[in-house]
Amino acid sequence: MDISQHILEKETEVCHLDCVTAFNALTKKEKLYSHYLARASWYGGLIVLHQTSPESPTIFCLLMKIFSKQNSDQIAKIAVEECEFTQEELTAFNVYFAGFLANMGNYKGFGDTKFIPGIPQEKFMRLIMSTQAYRDDPQVVAKLMETCAEPTYSLNEGNKQLGLGKDGISSYFSDNCNKTDAELIQKFLDSKSISAYNTRLFKDGNGVYNVRLASALTDVSESLACLGEYKFADGDKTYDIKVTRGDYSNLMKLVVENLEKAKEYASNDNEANMITEYIASFTTGDLNAHKNGSRYWIRDKGPIVESYIGFIETYRDPFGTRGEFEGFVAMVNKEMSKKFTDLVDSSDQLLKLLPWPKDYEKDEFLRPDFTSLDVLAFAGSGIPAGINIPNYDEIRQSEGFKNVSLGNVLSAAYSAGKKVWFLSDGDQQLFKDYKSKSFEVQVGLHELLGHGSGKLFQKSKDGLLNFNSDSVQNPLTGKAVEKWYDVGETWDGKFGALSSSYEECRAECVGLYLCLDFDVLKIFGHEGKVAEDIIYVNWLNMVWAGVQGLLYYTPENQTWRQAHMQARYVILRVLMEAGIVTIEHLTCADDGKADAVVSIDRSSIATIGKKAIGDFLLKLQVHKSHGDAEGGQELWQKYATVGSDVAPDMLRLRQTVVLRRQPRKIFVQDNTVHRDDSVELVTYPVTHGGVIDSFVARFHGEDISKLL
Repeated sequence: MDISQHILEKETEVCHLDCVTAFNALTKKEKLYSHYLARASWYGGLIVLHQTSPESPTIFCLLMKIFSKQNSDQIAKIAVEECEFTQEELTAFNVYFAGFLANMGNYKGFGDTKFIPGIPQEKFMRLIMSTQAYRDDPQVVAKLMETCAEPTYSLNEGNKQLGLGKDGISSYFSDNCNKTDAELIQKFLDSKSISAYNTRLFKDGNGVYNVRLASALTDVSESLACLGEYKFADGDKTYDIKVTRGDYSNLMKLVVENLEKAKEYASNDNEANMITEYIASFTTGDLNAHKNGSRYWIRDKGPIVESYIGFIETYRDPFGTRGEFEGFVAMVNKEMSKKFTDLVDSSDQLLKLLPWPKDYEKDEFLRPDFTSLDVLAFAGSGIPAGINIPNYDEIRQSEGFKNVSLGNVLSAAYSAGKKVWFLSDGDQQLFKDYKSKSFEVQVGLHELLGHGSGKLFQKSKDGLLNFNSDSVQNPLTGKAVEKWYDVGETWDGKFGALSSSYEECRAECVGLYLCLDFDVLKIFGHEGKVAEDIIYVNWLNMVWAGVQGLLYYTPENQTWRQAHMQARYVILRVLMEAGIVTIEHLTCADDGKADAVVSIDRSSIATIGKKAIGDFLLKLQVHKSHGDAEGGQELWQKYATVGSDVAPDMLRLRQTVVLRRQPRKIFVQDNTVHRDDSVELVTYPVTHGGVIDSFVARFHGEDISKLL
């Protein structure tokens, strides 16, 4: 078995998430507010270990035990002098642990495949047993090693990637659950109007299901209406289901404790009320309280310190309905935020340019807060370039949302320096010059008018529809609308595992479609020839990313492991069908190995390309508006297929992409330290060791084993 795809490349680059200037501009009160929000986020981020794999918490405990006694430089000295590590082996050791921390577990946050140390197991163990931690506490360290050694290195068919049942491993479910179980429980949750966002599902040996809510409380002292035991009939069978709480209790308590401290430094009532509701949600497990907190968050316009925390994105739940914990704290970049404010001001006119009838757009576009932020702390399995939240349909549709672009993430991670595979020599320099700037435009349009656009046709509890069924026609058929979301049905619930990739594709298409408007580019400061180059590179970047997306496809079980990359592959296929994108297979002159070049006909982007994306975008929106999961699935499969008669050459292309894969960058983030009634920012070396040392400092003095 070729295990190279399951080892993080030794060339994995580390970037500094620089927020020094933005943090130093904060007042003392704002720094204290930021500090405690960051602490809450980092403690909550440890929940992701439990959501990733059974062994991840133990690996983290082992890591913290070792590096809390000796820093990365001291461990490196032991590795070389006592354990005879080569420099390559030392790099592999540090890359593994830095990557583990950056992904909050031993599965890639972007791609969902397992990764293992790039050194032999016996050498890995030898180094652990040569550390001061082992000498000081051999029984504890040996126990940790014994518990996690085998699963750390295991690469059997059942654990190579995240998935449900035979498709992989998931800590959102007990290992005896499969897709049928997930579908059954989703029906139950919908019938009781219970969201799956903050839950996990466990099935015992007697077939009793336990839907477990995340909360600090473990008992029913402050009862929720949904807690209890149920008999649920589905077809001709009846199932026993329990709804309990207390999942991640120790960590939720620490999240609450730090939110309570942050609340003391809130700048206004919206921030204070927001935190109060978050505390209630994390204490009791009541997701409605988190929704209320999100409502206050939306009302908190233009804060200097921005944050959001909770069970948010559903990308890594194989069933697509359970949220991964995420928390971030960031400071506003005023210069860039001005551009986004201008984009929001233009939103009413830009929405009219989208290719669906006005009946398929929200009755009123709820003008969101859209800011560019420099991240201070981002806890989770990875750091995106932009975010559109909250993800609760009922809030986004009728009350509003916020968009954030993470400026220091964009500048650090999306610059192109080295040779870019799969681009022609003529495109190389343009791509390097404009990739970051074009992506900034794409992120703005994707988040604001992609995720922020489109109406869901819904029936309310009183039986009323939120559209005129007598006059609204389906633009795909010219007939009356026949499908909509019934009471209790949600976008995630209807579309399930497809929802994330489908929605990301819809938002990406909006970005491509609207970036053709030169007034949009002018908002971002791009005019004339530069604006034309920005458009070209944005479209080129999308199809190039579609090629790269094949790296996140698993041929063995025909599954995709990353929502954004599947979405970009689908767009690639749409544009190939339209005839403006070509892929040439060739042999690299430098090493004689397989290569490929993806090209897009620049002269056809504004005509053939725009029509192809517009037509596809209309179909995506209609199926989403109607809650037509069957129609959406049929459309999706036409373009998401790899191999077979539909896309026979894509498996060959995938082999080339795997051969030429390049590692994703990881970030070293700063820390805040509260001492002598002030908060200081602490930075670390921009190295793999710096990533490790920064995490050790975050949890200095904690007995991690008691928390996890």
